[in-house]
Amino acid sequence: MGKPIDLVQGTLDLLILKTLTLDPMHGWAIAKRIQQVSGDVLQVQQGSLYPALHRLEQQGWIKARWAESETGRQARFYSLTIAGRKQLEAETANWSRLSAAINLIVSEA
Repeated sequence: MGKPIDLVQGTLDLLILKTLTLDPMHGWAIAKRIQQVSGDVLQVQQGSLYPALHRLEQQGWIKARWAESETGRQARFYSLTIAGRKQLEAETANWSRLSAAINLIVSEA
């Protein structure tokens, strides 16, 4: 297996929103979930994750609350808002269009 791949610009918001559709999670758990679901191909660095979480919270797509994590430490748990669910639908549609267009170019003979 190769080394983890850096995320394509603009995909992190989509991945975070999608990850939060199941349950509220703290930042480290979000990053680990993305890594696990991608089969260790995608790795989200803290320097990218936390600014993205802050930006998504400012846009009203996620909300945060302090709670105790599984390790007993206080952590911010993020959850999707109604606006975030709508944004996830839009981001998913955009990703589908973009990836289909890229596949057309890459698979061209």
